[in-house]
Amino acid sequence: MKRILFLLIATSVFSSCQDKLDIYPHSAVAPESITEKDLPALETGMYNKVQNAPPTESWILNDLIGGTLQSSTSTPLDLINNTLSPLSGSVSGSWNGYFSALYQVNNVLKITSNLSPSTIRNRVKGEAHYFRALMYYYLVTRWGAVPLLRENTLDGVPRSSVGEVWGLIEEDLDNAISLLGTSTNYYYVSKDAATALKARVKLTQNKMSEAAPLAESLITNGKYSLDGFEKIFRKIQNTEVIFAFVNNTEESSIAISNLFYTYAHTNKGSYLYRPPQAVMNMYSSDDKRKAISVDVVAGNNVINKYPSGQGGRDPVIISRLAEMYLISAEAKGRSAGLSRLNELRAFRGLTPVFPATDAEFIDAIINERRLELLAENFMYVDLIRTGRAKSVLGILDYQLLLPIPNTELRVNTNLTQNPGY
Repeated sequence: MKRILFLLIATSVFSSCQDKLDIYPHSAVAPESITEKDLPALETGMYNKVQNAPPTESWILNDLIGGTLQSSTSTPLDLINNTLSPLSGSVSGSWNGYFSALYQVNNVLKITSNLSPSTIRNRVKGEAHYFRALMYYYLVTRWGAVPLLRENTLDGVPRSSVGEVWGLIEEDLDNAISLLGTSTNYYYVSKDAATALKARVKLTQNKMSEAAPLAESLITNGKYSLDGFEKIFRKIQNTEVIFAFVNNTEESSIAISNLFYTYAHTNKGSYLYRPPQAVMNMYSSDDKRKAISVDVVAGNNVINKYPSGQGGRDPVIISRLAEMYLISAEAKGRSAGLSRLNELRAFRGLTPVFPATDAEFIDAIINERRLELLAENFMYVDLIRTGRAKSVLGILDYQLLLPIPNTELRVNTNLTQNPGY
């Protein structure tokens, strides 16, 4: 599906910094004048904004601070410490991008709430609820308590509690599930995409008895099955992806592929980040994921999941079935969930594991998530939620949350900084 780089139904150009607000959109249609016939253009603009407002590094930020990447001149811990700063461009760009996307999503929710129910109205509204949940998932898992915006405002909004943010996320996903149906392909948000995100949300909150059946519903509904990495990460039609941004070159600024290849690679790249040798070593020769996940180019370790390099774009995968296997396994626990973990391992060419204790089982889950989901924006949150971040990453207590960008603290005096920064 082609997501074009323009917005026919306008919403304000927005940054969370109030001094950058442009509250009078140019070439815009007033929200109250929008009708059902305008919804396809509104929908296209929303997808584009949610995809492109958060900068490229926001889509791999949990890898940058999750110990699975390093820069060309530093260790993984150096990269973590350099990134976890109130002055970090990766941190401020992500924060601003999420709130910019939220502004547009909230406009869509307001517009669709004023229209009569119909197939297209329900779909667009459901997509908006999904996207708001997705943006707030990234915000709450990285910054904790954040401003909660059910409606757009120019006021300096203080931070809401973590519980309130999770409450809105779950409410939005329930609304999305009630409004959405199947989609024409996995580049559109569907009811299944909302269910997959809800399973992740429940797992992250340690609501295991609710996470497992959500994941299982996608494993067993007959629509999806595990598929080969060469399909998933080479833009070949497959049965595993549940939702992804298509991320076409002509519409996108999300150039993940440019970050990982060296200039010696055929498709070239800036080579800002590389997998450390420990990540290279964790893949056995039997692991069918190895060749697509990592590679060596002219003696340099590279991430190989995003093959377009300097000049192209690759899909940004948000949810796929392998994650559901891992959620189901972890949420069910060692006795009931081990079979799902070993099913996934067998499909990827590996022998089964038999952890003797519950702690060893979680270690096995985290290890499998590292192998399966490398460079897909998971690891930092996985280590935080399982209580392993400090021991595995070597970070300090205060680094369990990201800093609020200094620019935000200056323009919104109702914000407070996370302790330690």
